[in-house]
Amino acid sequence: MTRYPSPTPLQFAGAALAMALVVLASNILVQFPINDWLTWGAFSYPVAFLVSDLVNRRFGPPPARRVAYVGFAVAVAASLLLAPVRIALASGLAFIASQLLDIGVFDRLRRGTWWRAPLVATLIAAVLDSLVFWGIAFGGTDGPWLTWALGDLGVKLAVGVLMLLPFRLLIGRALGAPPAAAR
Repeated sequence: MTRYPSPTPLQFAGAALAMALVVLASNILVQFPINDWLTWGAFSYPVAFLVSDLVNRRFGPPPARRVAYVGFAVAVAASLLLAPVRIALASGLAFIASQLLDIGVFDRLRRGTWWRAPLVATLIAAVLDSLVFWGIAFGGTDGPWLTWALGDLGVKLAVGVLMLLPFRLLIGRALGAPPAAAR
């Protein structure tokens, strides 16, 4: 079993705050459509997978799950104040399910090439997130929610691929080098 360093309280707080801010921003931005295929929330949400993947790579699954739980609690509480209840609850369910899936898939693939774990975990989790979120938040409502869901998923997948660059740059710099067995 690989032993990981524990995050400092500041590292943990920074990751949890980043997670909460990404989810809160996405819950607000999803209310603003760009067109019949896309909302602004599609561009911000994939950063949540980057946060959890960075924490998972450096500190392992237990701290990554704790960051997801804290980010979930803070984001849902704030979203209940700043977004419609249906969006806040749908986001919370989609977020926690997709983050826990992302963390689990990432952990199973971590020993492969540096890009495989974050890419596969993000792509699979983004599909789950989109299905749960759009089905609950907008399912059965007026508006082109089905095309928004498809457009949102397409952007999440594309941004997930683009997030590989900051992931690669950050895994050895700002977070410190990961344990040798996890590279």
